[in-house]
Amino acid sequence: MNVVGHPVRRVEDPALLRGAATFVENQSIPGATFVVFVRSTVAHARLRAIDLAPAAASPGVVAVITAAELGLAPMPLDLPMLPATMPRPLLATDTVRYVGEPIAAIVAETLGQAVDAAELVVVDYEPLPVVVGAEQAAADATLLFPEAGTNVCGRIAERDVSFEGCEVVVRQRVLNQKVAPCPIEPRSAASRWEPDGRLTHWQATQGAHPIRDRLAEFYGIDPAQVRVITPDVGGGFGAKAFPYPEDLMLPQLARLVGRPVRFVESRSESMSGLGHGRGQIQDIEIGGTRDGRVLAYRVRVIQDTGAYPRMSAFLPHMTRMMLTGTYDIPQATLGSVSVVTNTVPMVAYRGAGRPEAAAAIERAMDLFAAEIGMDPGEVRRRNVVAADRFPFTTATGTVYDSGRYEVALDLVLAAAGYDDLRAEQRARRAAGAVVQLGIGLSVYVEGTAGSGGTEFGHVEVLPTGRVRVLTGTSPYGQGHHTSWAMLVAEKMGIAIDEIDVIHGDTDVVPSGSITGGSRSVQLGGTNVWRAAGAVVERARELAARLLEADPADVVLEGGRFHVAGTPAITRSWADLAVAALDLDGEPLAAAGDFTQQGGTFPSGAHVAVVEVDTETGQVVVRRLIAVDDAGRILNPLLAEGQVHGGLAQGVAQALLEEVVYDPDGNPLTTNFADYAVISAAELPSFETVHLETYSPRNELGFKGIGESGTIGATPAVHNAVVDALAHLGVRHLDMPCTAERVWRAVATAAG
Repeated sequence: MNVVGHPVRRVEDPALLRGAATFVENQSIPGATFVVFVRSTVAHARLRAIDLAPAAASPGVVAVITAAELGLAPMPLDLPMLPATMPRPLLATDTVRYVGEPIAAIVAETLGQAVDAAELVVVDYEPLPVVVGAEQAAADATLLFPEAGTNVCGRIAERDVSFEGCEVVVRQRVLNQKVAPCPIEPRSAASRWEPDGRLTHWQATQGAHPIRDRLAEFYGIDPAQVRVITPDVGGGFGAKAFPYPEDLMLPQLARLVGRPVRFVESRSESMSGLGHGRGQIQDIEIGGTRDGRVLAYRVRVIQDTGAYPRMSAFLPHMTRMMLTGTYDIPQATLGSVSVVTNTVPMVAYRGAGRPEAAAAIERAMDLFAAEIGMDPGEVRRRNVVAADRFPFTTATGTVYDSGRYEVALDLVLAAAGYDDLRAEQRARRAAGAVVQLGIGLSVYVEGTAGSGGTEFGHVEVLPTGRVRVLTGTSPYGQGHHTSWAMLVAEKMGIAIDEIDVIHGDTDVVPSGSITGGSRSVQLGGTNVWRAAGAVVERARELAARLLEADPADVVLEGGRFHVAGTPAITRSWADLAVAALDLDGEPLAAAGDFTQQGGTFPSGAHVAVVEVDTETGQVVVRRLIAVDDAGRILNPLLAEGQVHGGLAQGVAQALLEEVVYDPDGNPLTTNFADYAVISAAELPSFETVHLETYSPRNELGFKGIGESGTIGATPAVHNAVVDALAHLGVRHLDMPCTAERVWRAVATAAG
């Protein structure tokens, strides 16, 4: 059966479309209570007093709990490199550090009763100075953690880079603004203690097993005593990869009230509680020769981590890893400081440090091209890593596995009709048109699967002939059930609808990791492929015994085994599953044994075509052409969906989305009326081209594709907007390129 590489519709979709899917919120948990958290309404203050009496007397309230009653230690650090001097309490104790921080828990019979009671709580605050901006925080004038003596929670020392010999050096401050992940399903979790003392915990997360291990460690119990169930999950984008204080509290709340407790946040809570992303201030410096060769590149980063350091403090390391992008730049360095601010704690968001690197280098290449008067496409062509240089080691020590960067650039320029677009642009400029045309480029590379590793994959044939696949990956929209079924169908000759894929239950699946960093298909998929191959070999041996033949003479054809040349006598998968139990006393099953050495590096090239009204500042994306190279494509339909979603989020950051605070630390973008989340109305029909440069790091040649669109689209659209205004004297714009920001830039240039 030949299915790999062909479009296959998602088997997950019918249940989702018919409302038959199971999310944590609609999981039946008899006797469950609901928790709502009283949250800080000020960004930085000491807690003088909390009046809980009216809430405690409110109808349906089961318990009101503060940090003292909770009796739990601060939240464990996401990474060992983070400073222990900046602990995050599960419920605020003496100080609150951002609007939205949990202060008390109200447990009630219904969600509505808990919400009503929470609104009755009165908190007496003693305001403290507020630090909203990362640059302000880096000055250490106001400290969020006085005992730490600084707001710095992470640092990378830059190396020496010489700009001697550079005929041109360009410098620019670039803002990679904060954005909100906005998954369609906000955070949701529930906990129940079983009669035998085990903990059952449901959570909308990106990996059930890491949550299980965190809970076991936090509560000091054996992981075998914790069962975590992750059913269908409505998006995550990195923000659901790690537990939050609300998640870690639930088992204790359930223990205190003697009943199951469940938590479902509102959209406004999500916007001011679910971790935000990006948040880098980048000072870039790029130098080279007037014939277009880039010789040196330096980036200095201030990373905002929000009120408590999480994974975001590590993001500059990811930016450094991908610093030079697709370009062969002899000298490059990144220095950074990560700082805490009185804002929502920040996490990894789709791409996690790699989009920030692409945004910086692609903006730098356009600035460099403008300075030397060369077409930005030609500057890129003169600097991309040649196809015969792989594996290629960058100036920061990252080793790229494979790529055809110039081919991707040529493909996207041809698909866009680049020369005709430039001609149209010249005509509009000559005519002094109100609506100007902008053409933006990006040629990107990103790292996926981190440093490699493994992921659980197990295949078993049941006596009925159906196949059960266990996977440690935890999907939240990627289509893993379809993908893994395709791999098994290809290897075993079994129809996709005869294959069941099971994930997200730590009592059923022995091990698993976080689904993130576009790691799943290359690690989890390869192990499912290998497991299916091992099952085929064992089945061949069983068939040989049943057919009284040499295993070397037994062939698998049409999902049945027979002796070569004798197709009339066959054995089915059901026959062999029964034989495995009868003859060997064990099921017909196998697990994959693949461990990947190092990550992979997808790449591509995007062209954005925008129209900008120079009188109003309005930007319309007319076209977006994307060439994405993610190695071998397992399912073009799924790959297209991943690219489309990524392109939408990339355009959103370039033009619309930004988390905004006032000077007092009050969030101004806590709903979809104030936060300009993108919709289909702002997007064109995408034009996509797939390029397949196989990775040598796994036998199927897979790379990741989940974040590619996001990484390539943002700088392409950003560059396009600036390009539309370049002849008017606009050199740079900070994202998002809103109508007001564009209008002000045009007015300033004219003045």
